Amino acid sequence: MNQWTELAKRVLKEEEVTDAEALSILECPDDEILLLMHASFQIRKHYYGKKVKLNMIMNAKSGLCPENCGYCSQSSISEAAISSYKMVTTETLLEGAKRAHDLNVGTYCIVASGRGPSNKEVDQVVDAVKEIKDTYGLKVCACLGLLKPEQATKLKEAGVDRYNHNINTSKSNHLNITTSHTYDDRVNTVEVAKSSGMSPCSGVIIGMKETKQDVVTMARSLKILNADSIPVNFLHAIDGTPLEGVNELTPLYCLKVLALFRFINPTKEIRISGGREVNLRSLQSLGLYAANSIFVGDYLTTAGQEGTEDHKMLIDLGFEVETVEEMRESLIAKEK
Repeated sequence: MNQWTELAKRVLKEEEVTDAEALSILECPDDEILLLMHASFQIRKHYYGKKVKLNMIMNAKSGLCPENCGYCSQSSISEAAISSYKMVTTETLLEGAKRAHDLNVGTYCIVASGRGPSNKEVDQVVDAVKEIKDTYGLKVCACLGLLKPEQATKLKEAGVDRYNHNINTSKSNHLNITTSHTYDDRVNTVEVAKSSGMSPCSGVIIGMKETKQDVVTMARSLKILNADSIPVNFLHAIDGTPLEGVNELTPLYCLKVLALFRFINPTKEIRISGGREVNLRSLQSLGLYAANSIFVGDYLTTAGQEGTEDHKMLIDLGFEVETVEEMRESLIAKEK
């Protein structure tokens, strides 16, 4: 039995992965990658079987952001050529929900740029969520920036199931990425979402000049935060942003990162998110032996893979899409 299978067995016995073991996952020899992914799959299969959760983003407000995040095409310091617009109408949000429903997507993610939402913007989302729930029964995730407790309460009461606010990077690397808000501001927003009763969603962006130890720290930080869903993004460096031209990742390293997050957060939804297509490339399907969730369709300002291609990939793997009904039953069981 190889070391990765042994480690997976220990994880399934609820033993913690040590820092040395975590780093060894990121430094796994390339010719052992299939052994590592097989071990990751033992953990993933134990908790999620062959089910895959599908998510879709609606970019509800684009650009116009005062923050200075170095990776983001929508930030105040970005020179990227993107569309900028204020919060879209309820009708547009409903049209997006219909597309999500037609693609058999379980979670519809309403994302808005900016430091945090105005009360008017929260009210717009609240009005749309009520109709989305009544019409399509989708699970709704909101990602609107730094959140106040009273805003979180409003979103929860309207039916928002989950709130996303990524930590993005490690605390020690944060100032290299942005100075317009603190790492603790991000953590506090996740805690505000949790306090309201919304499921916490928080993840990372890999490839922003962080060290391997930073990556381990990120995975552990999300375990401490008890994030139910962990989006793992891989930097898609956009021309016109401070990180333009940064290209540190390989498909094999991306697989090792996904394995690490599964080993450290065995029970959580690990979602392969932005940058999947350009960084994992032909190895996208292997990522699902560690992760159990993906986005379909486009991201915020970059294009994704055609939804039909994602469905073909899942069929070829012998995996099954988790239906809206199954997701709803899971939510009800969790609330009990």
